[in-house]
Amino acid sequence: MTAAVPTPASPRRVILLGSTGSIGTQAIDLVQRNRDRFVVVGLSAGSNVQLLAEQAVALRVPVVAAAGATPDVLAAAIRQAADRTEPGTASGGGAPGSPAAYDPELLTGPGASAALAARRGDVVVNGITGAIGLEPTLAALRAGTTLALANKESLIIGGPLVKALAAPGQIVPVDSEHSAIAQCLRGGRPEEVRRLVVTASGGPFRGRTRAELADVTPEQALAHPNFAMGRVITTNSATLVNKGLEVIEAHLLFDIPFDRIDVVVHPQQMIHSMVEFVDGSTIAQAGPPRMLVPIALGMSWPERLADADVPVDWTQAQSWEFEPLDDEAFPAVALARRVGEAGGTWPAVYNAANEVAVDAFHEGRVSFVGIVDTVAAVVDSYAAEPGSSVTDLTLDDVLAADAWARHAARLRLS
Repeated sequence: MTAAVPTPASPRRVILLGSTGSIGTQAIDLVQRNRDRFVVVGLSAGSNVQLLAEQAVALRVPVVAAAGATPDVLAAAIRQAADRTEPGTASGGGAPGSPAAYDPELLTGPGASAALAARRGDVVVNGITGAIGLEPTLAALRAGTTLALANKESLIIGGPLVKALAAPGQIVPVDSEHSAIAQCLRGGRPEEVRRLVVTASGGPFRGRTRAELADVTPEQALAHPNFAMGRVITTNSATLVNKGLEVIEAHLLFDIPFDRIDVVVHPQQMIHSMVEFVDGSTIAQAGPPRMLVPIALGMSWPERLADADVPVDWTQAQSWEFEPLDDEAFPAVALARRVGEAGGTWPAVYNAANEVAVDAFHEGRVSFVGIVDTVAAVVDSYAAEPGSSVTDLTLDDVLAADAWARHAARLRLS
């Protein structure tokens, strides 16, 4: 029997950024299964306008934003989606007695997601991938909305800016590792925490030496053993850049020094992360290697959403493994610690150089090991730049460092 969970007096108003990606589509699944708990009041996406339109029509969302479309293109896509779903109800149509015409407000262009994030809502789910998620993150925090943060890059590159805007408890992590840590931290007081243990699957190339990684293809890098994600995040998981970013994210979210954050390889990814306490006990959060529970918690925090996912079947025999990280074959985590400790604009350089190198890898212009080699070279060369010594960080500083690193990476890869 499922335990009863109190239902809020009114549904939470959710603004969903990056609705056509992996996080976004799973969030919509949860919303559709829990209409009494959530109502989507805004959707945004990049260039997948057709899917965005279908989602908007299905949920009758009042505000729809597309960064990579013009108003005419987005409006046409919504009309077509509405006619396919409910003939005669598209904007401008509608016969007598038919459902009301669907005519949402449209936001388009590069600033569309940030403009949507600034709107009135209870929760903004930022499922955008990459540095472009920073301004929507800042907009949501300025609006005073709870931010369910899957876009780790915005916290990592904007660290002090994001933390200065965020009220206590305003940011709820959606990364499975950080959601796990947040859940484990309910078991003790902050002063009782000794270490954070972030788990990593090891990716598809766990156990390979650096030499054995030289001929990895893009298709192989996208074959993640546990998760289905977009191209950038899946590639980052293969290089372990993603885990490096998560170490920086854990430091910023939970105010734990880098020397008290460990990474351990756990191929099954049934334990999403752990917290070690001063008395020698460790609390681990376990669950299937899927994102439904972290996304659900992001939208419903601090309450749990009943039946968000299917739990582990503890009656079945199973074995879980743990092993140390091979820093020689996968140097991305050690490099991330270095830029994280440097702070300022350094994490923005690390992230931007990686985004460029990942694109180059998939275009056949650099090898798999060359991704992190490129990032390391760009980070090393940044020491001579005036922006490397910035301490009182501004948004312009972050954007300038991001642009510099992208240019430096492209020069090395040209």
